[in-house]
Amino acid sequence: MAHFTLTRRSFLATTAAASVSLSMPAIAQSRELVMISNRGNPRQRAALEKIAADFGKAAGVKVSVNNMDHEAHKTAIRNYLVASPPDICFWFSGERMRGFVERGLFDDISDLVDREGWKSVVPSMSAVTVGGKQYGLPTSGILWGLFYRQDTFDEHGLTPPETFQDLLAFGEKSKAEGLTPITIGTKNMWPAAGLFDHFNLRINGLEFHQALMEGKVSYTDARVVKVMDTWAEAVNAGLFTQNATSYAWEQAATALVQKRAGMMDLGLFIKQAFPEDELDQVRFQLFPTVDPSVGRFEDFSVDSIHIPSGAPHPEVAREFLAYFYQPENLKAYVEPEGNVPARTDVDLTSDPIVAMATNALKKVEGTAQYYDRDTSPDVAQAGLKGFQEFMVHPDRVDRILPQIERARERAYGAL
Repeated sequence: MAHFTLTRRSFLATTAAASVSLSMPAIAQSRELVMISNRGNPRQRAALEKIAADFGKAAGVKVSVNNMDHEAHKTAIRNYLVASPPDICFWFSGERMRGFVERGLFDDISDLVDREGWKSVVPSMSAVTVGGKQYGLPTSGILWGLFYRQDTFDEHGLTPPETFQDLLAFGEKSKAEGLTPITIGTKNMWPAAGLFDHFNLRINGLEFHQALMEGKVSYTDARVVKVMDTWAEAVNAGLFTQNATSYAWEQAATALVQKRAGMMDLGLFIKQAFPEDELDQVRFQLFPTVDPSVGRFEDFSVDSIHIPSGAPHPEVAREFLAYFYQPENLKAYVEPEGNVPARTDVDLTSDPIVAMATNALKKVEGTAQYYDRDTSPDVAQAGLKGFQEFMVHPDRVDRILPQIERARERAYGAL
């Protein structure tokens, strides 16, 4: 197996040379597969290379894995998908993928997804679905929810809230115990957007949430107003950190680590805030139910693997996807990064926190990405600013929602 490290500078020269070699008559070359990876974790790169080498040996395929710097790849992919596409590439799901699909740059693999029966074990398949068709496979990601310390709960007699009313009661009990109920830092704005997603998914469901993210619904819609009213009830009840705009998420997490807060709404990277010898106290649960008639939908920010529409060896690429997506291979690929595998039948019990999140994912009926990964960048920026302000001044909602709506109209047009 050939192995290259690409820089942005060397990318065009490398792909140009590859396109020459791959354009030779089929009779003169063996079966081949060209892959571009953007994996920054050395152990994950090594795992991918081994999977590719094992596939090549088993299938009689010459495999080339080209590793690019993660940030350089964000620019390079916009060039190579048009000029010299590989057979396999890695990217983000959601809105960032949708833009390439709309330009006809990712292949429709719906028939492969149906043939392999993957939908039954991949609740996040909606993240790679556009117009009812699948254009990639989710690999792994960050499942968002509430984290807490079991020893803190034991000390103060707290129980995880299952419903919105439980959440309000949890807030009162926590405050009586001298704790901040839910620690949050909104200095960088995006943590507040996670709460908007939670409430919207709990009240209006995934289909409505996706329509809003795609600019098909106004932010002044009564259903969005209902979300903000419910969120305001939580803010006004004192559930969240005072002066949250002064703190980044890392600073806010310190309150949870030091047992000064009850819970924190975040992704699995919260593990970075804890000393290793205290990770055994960390627990995870999904955000409480608000309307019991609405299904269980969550933010699960997943990366994905794709076949470009101009892939020189599309049939070999499909063979590789079927091989790569086997549970044991996906486990080997995902395990080094410490995220939640997209397949719920992948066993990662070696990491108790990932195992808790994976078990929770089995209850999920569908997933969104995360606010700023699901909508236009301009709308996301307006929303992030608005939600940050809302958590300080919920009474300004009548000004905040029209501001976001103006951004939506500029990005997507009038309704």
